[in-house]
Amino acid sequence: MLKLDQRLDYLLAIYIAAVVAAELLGSKLITIFGVATSVGILAFPITFVINDVVSEVVGKERARNFVRSGLYVLIFLFVMVYVARILPSASFYHNNEAYSSVFGNSLRIILASLTAFALSEFLDVLVFNKMRQMWAGKLFWLRTNLSNFISQLVDTMVFIFVAFYLVTPAYDLSKMVALIVPYYLLKIFFSIIETPLAYLGVRWLKSGEEDK
Repeated sequence: MLKLDQRLDYLLAIYIAAVVAAELLGSKLITIFGVATSVGILAFPITFVINDVVSEVVGKERARNFVRSGLYVLIFLFVMVYVARILPSASFYHNNEAYSSVFGNSLRIILASLTAFALSEFLDVLVFNKMRQMWAGKLFWLRTNLSNFISQLVDTMVFIFVAFYLVTPAYDLSKMVALIVPYYLLKIFFSIIETPLAYLGVRWLKSGEEDK
């Protein structure tokens, strides 16, 4: 049987993989229920589930460490992508234009991504644990969803405003609201359907705690 520390290591690996996948794959747009959204939405909500699972079993400090790790990985990733883009390509490499197009996020997009990630993930840990104290550890399903609803709203608003507000005159306040509302509702949908996954995660992590 895997011990608690080993299980936390696996959860951290999944957390980091979800963060990286959301960032690297996020430039592709797909349509879900008629809403145009980044494909990163398939991976990123997993990070909030893991925050809540770790907070529930081992406490908020360990969950904050997960967020810090994700933030450091994002910074390192963006630095490496920048270095890779500015290095001259080999004379026989003919895909440099496509490469730059795929990894060509502007500084504004990068700043939006880092800011939204840090604020929303730390807020998720804070809100979840405040409610855990208020309700004496009960109503896990409600705590995980409410904390996700609040933090995902912050994530959506911060990213869209920092990334797109007034990038052209058409991207005014009404345009921001039109982008935020359907995207946020889609995130709420993912949060709700992932509730059983959060329960499974808590049970799995607690079984490792018993084997310490």
